[in-house]
Amino acid sequence: MAGAKPVTRLYVEAVLAADQTIGLDHARAHFLRSVLRLGPGACLAVFNGRDGEWLAQIEGLGKGWCSLALLEQRRVAAPEPDLWLVFAPIKRARIDFMAEKATELGCSLLQPMMTRFTAVSRVNEERLAANAREAAEQSERLTVPEVRETVSFARLLESWPQGRRLLVCAEWGAVQPIAEALQAIRAEAEEVPGHPTGPWAVMTGPEGGFAESELDALRKLPFVTPVGLGPRILRADTAALAAIACWQAVLGDGARRPPAALAGFPAPEG
Repeated sequence: MAGAKPVTRLYVEAVLAADQTIGLDHARAHFLRSVLRLGPGACLAVFNGRDGEWLAQIEGLGKGWCSLALLEQRRVAAPEPDLWLVFAPIKRARIDFMAEKATELGCSLLQPMMTRFTAVSRVNEERLAANAREAAEQSERLTVPEVRETVSFARLLESWPQGRRLLVCAEWGAVQPIAEALQAIRAEAEEVPGHPTGPWAVMTGPEGGFAESELDALRKLPFVTPVGLGPRILRADTAALAAIACWQAVLGDGARRPPAALAGFPAPEG
């Protein structure tokens, strides 16, 4: 089966190792049998966020169950940028879109927070996690971002982890353009040989913007860098994705390319 091309890609919870057989839950078994209409012998790729990606073959498939034989490891686990997205919840279609695209852009964790002007009263974290999982499957990621329980703005700052810097997308006040701020941070890091940029987070406010008191509180924190995203008023989801893309381009893995073979192109010679 070496070189077999998988017809789909799934995130699984099971440990992945050579010569193992794993079972799928009801939802994933139903997806393979009733949606994709696959049968025994079909190959797919599986990953669990820890053991890389493996080529698997369907051994048996029935109503609500499926067994997979692991054939070979296609990719090993590799370090990824440690970037959180901290955001005030927005309306359903847009929050789903934001979770999907933040996953595609490489965020490691999604943290909803309630601010003073947040108009949404409830967040469905399970749905966000499902969106993140599906986006990871489609984007060839080896991990799925964690989705945390929604917390208040005050509690978030009280429990902020030591050593994690925060890029705040601020709508007003004294800020640096985001590109200028990130380039300065990169230059500072490069002055120390081997010095990593470390863990970061991007924070965006609600559709009505942060309250003045919230931005004042953020500006006083030593780990916060307030930045601007240009002269236009951006929607909350647009601002989040723009900031993530900028961070990845300057401090993250934006210079890397997808594996040629996985992207559908022949691997380079030599």
